[in-house]
Amino acid sequence: MKLKFSVAATAIFLLAASVVFAAIPPAEDLLPSDTLLVLSVPDCSVLRSTAQQSPQWMLWNDPAMKPFRNDFTAKWNQKFIAPMEDNFGVKIADYLPLLQGQLTFAITQNGWGTGEGHSAPAMVMLLDSKDKGDLLATNLATLKQGWIDSGKGVRTETVEDIKFSVLLLSSNTPMPLSSIFPMTDSGTAPSLYIGQFESLLIVGTSEKAVAAVAAHLHGGANPSLRQNAQFAADQLAQFYKTPLYYGWFDAQAFLGGISHLQLSQNSGSFISWDEIMLASGLGGLKSLSFSYRESRDGAEMEFYAAAPESDRRGLLKMVTAAPKEADPPRFVPAGSTKFWRWRVDGQKSWSELEKTLTAISPSALSRLNSIIEIANATGQQQDPSFDIRKDLIDNLGDDWLCYSMAPPGKTLADLNSAPWLFLFSANNADQAVLAIKTLASLASPGSSEPRDFLGRKIYTIPLPNVSGTSSTPQALYFTASGGYVAVTRDVTMIENYLRSNDGKTKPLSQRPGLIEAAQQVGGMDNGLFGYQNQRESARELFSVLKNDPTLGGAALNPLAATPFSATGSGIRDLMDFSLLPDYDAVSKYFNFTVYAGNATSEGLDFKFFQPRSPELN
Repeated sequence: MKLKFSVAATAIFLLAASVVFAAIPPAEDLLPSDTLLVLSVPDCSVLRSTAQQSPQWMLWNDPAMKPFRNDFTAKWNQKFIAPMEDNFGVKIADYLPLLQGQLTFAITQNGWGTGEGHSAPAMVMLLDSKDKGDLLATNLATLKQGWIDSGKGVRTETVEDIKFSVLLLSSNTPMPLSSIFPMTDSGTAPSLYIGQFESLLIVGTSEKAVAAVAAHLHGGANPSLRQNAQFAADQLAQFYKTPLYYGWFDAQAFLGGISHLQLSQNSGSFISWDEIMLASGLGGLKSLSFSYRESRDGAEMEFYAAAPESDRRGLLKMVTAAPKEADPPRFVPAGSTKFWRWRVDGQKSWSELEKTLTAISPSALSRLNSIIEIANATGQQQDPSFDIRKDLIDNLGDDWLCYSMAPPGKTLADLNSAPWLFLFSANNADQAVLAIKTLASLASPGSSEPRDFLGRKIYTIPLPNVSGTSSTPQALYFTASGGYVAVTRDVTMIENYLRSNDGKTKPLSQRPGLIEAAQQVGGMDNGLFGYQNQRESARELFSVLKNDPTLGGAALNPLAATPFSATGSGIRDLMDFSLLPDYDAVSKYFNFTVYAGNATSEGLDFKFFQPRSPELN
């Protein structure tokens, strides 16, 4: 009997707990339908447990990284955490346990861009602490009392039966908050609303914005984000299985808001904002979204632009790839560190460009044609038969690709000058090369006679030393072979490309795991496919940083896409790259990434996949 009672009591407790934890709806059921932007982590506890098994987290916690990690953490705490804690009178560590359920940041229209007054968009943050509701209440009470003790103006308001502490953000507000929340359109500082509903923390810069959230918590009938037709369509396509985190942007509402403001302020302008949006193609963009997922197989990120084919024009139409093979051709070597291939019809894209210029300004296309005619007249002084349109523009094919190799040395200059080869197809590649030669010689006189190599001609155009720092003469090399025009600044890349038919070069297409990884992004036959060898890129990066640990902001710009990039002098000063370990000690955490694009009738889809390194399985 006791056992039965114990089992029943346990079942009732678990059921009650699940009901309590499930009481907080997801972000799409809380945010208003006029939400412009939402960034959300549906479940922080799931993200945390998954992240701890990710290669990036494992790299950061590897014993070999301890000197660099400890030095960075100490400087971070001293420069950012300690001042913030002093300003707020709190301990950041006291708030970290609250990251249990969803964490959502959103921007709502709040009346902006609708012609109703001059409201500014509002910001909203939602945090579900789940079973840490009591700790949340304690921390909020401590925070409020600290503000009162420091003389900050705090009042209490009840919005939809939820009590909010309202802080007026003034010039004496701590720096992090005053920089995040700008002044309103009327020139007054915004108010910060902070409230709690059960386990949910609600923070917003507008009473209207937090009222919408509070109303939905009480079953209000006002439309939520889930009832936004575009979000619902994207949610079905993008968020079919719960991602670790995702983002969504209502491009149509945002561009419409800007259009209304521009028209109201510049109603007499020669070119209206609506005309620019329509001609450029941005007017056909409905929304942008992304999602991130991770599994034992690897990490996947997907970007989606909702742009129906019937509304696709201008820039969107120019970049849309045709559903054709985009796999690495056999001449792309296995040692390539980067590769991309893009199947866009050059002639159709040029035609769309002409339409776009004409729609934006009737005289724009005339000016472009005048430039072409001037170039034709000048070029015909060297070659009477020269015609840019016939020889080049109307000669363009539908295949564009580029690949890079590892840099020759370990300095930043070497990294920035990694050899690359760019190719594009042409109906008559030899004719296109002669057109490029004529155009290049107009801009940089002094070209030499072409050099014969394996039955093909390699053309050389000297380039000016713009920076004035290089003592080595710079040049542009190009040739025609296999229906492609190949262009590079490293003549060995051209030579190796022309040698590739000898069968001695192992192609990138045979790289182990590449085909399997490509299937994760939809394959290689949708018109756009790319590859990056992150293991080699990271090796180059480690060498550069350890070779010169005092790199400045300008030097770090080429590294912006890396895990060690800097976003400002403050962050950069926290990193002592001389403390990084030897790369071989941590190389197992890096692998490669593939990506692909796919154009459907409803939008443009881009997927990235990084397979997990075999050494970590």
